[in-house]
Amino acid sequence: MTPVRVAVLGAAGRMGSTVCAAVDDAADLELVARLDAGDEVSAETLGGADVAVDFTVPGATEANVHALIDAGVHAVVGTTGWTDASRGRVADHLARAADQGRPGLGVLIAPNFGLSAVLAMTFAAKAARYFESAEVIELHHPDKVDAPSGTARHTAAAVAAARAEAGLAPAPDATETGWEARGADVDGVRVHAVRLRGLVAHEEILFGNPGEQLVIRQDSFDRVSFMPGVLLAVREVGSRPGLTVGLENVLDLA
Repeated sequence: MTPVRVAVLGAAGRMGSTVCAAVDDAADLELVARLDAGDEVSAETLGGADVAVDFTVPGATEANVHALIDAGVHAVVGTTGWTDASRGRVADHLARAADQGRPGLGVLIAPNFGLSAVLAMTFAAKAARYFESAEVIELHHPDKVDAPSGTARHTAAAVAAARAEAGLAPAPDATETGWEARGADVDGVRVHAVRLRGLVAHEEILFGNPGEQLVIRQDSFDRVSFMPGVLLAVREVGSRPGLTVGLENVLDLA
């Protein structure tokens, strides 16, 4: 079997270097390009890659993905900072590429590649309809540039959608002052961000009813925990034309 040729964007970073090592260790993958800040993303610099993995920074990732589409390369994206508008622009670009004779291109954007994190998000969405209250706490290392994390936003949005579908009222909250202490509001679900030296990536989803509480917690202690999900996405993105958001879709959990 011909190996899948892989380029890594952000190759010198913590996640990028870990991805490079994981690709090198996979018998069915071949690392053909390592790009970092200042490097042009084009067909010439991608080394004939079939798939590119982007772990760069929020300010660069969307432009990188558009460049990958122009180069005819599938994209697996772990960089955070995406919005409905930026995802919509990528979907539109993929549709134009399909109209121009490249219908098979795929982009997979995942807020989190950790299998435990994806399962926690999935379980939370299933539990959300049964509880009066719901909040999210995410805990990360202090070098993370965005807050709340993309994972927490994705989790809260899924919880909010499940609550809305179930016809639940807004979660009770008698707060009148000090709203700054109540965290970010993501579609009506409060999200709290902790930044602490020694942490990697952790999330708690808390649900409450009178007399009971459910806590779903996920912990990533090392970046290698994300690699099975990244490699799965690299292997699958070529068979998923268009835009896919969330690794749960690849795992058939959606």
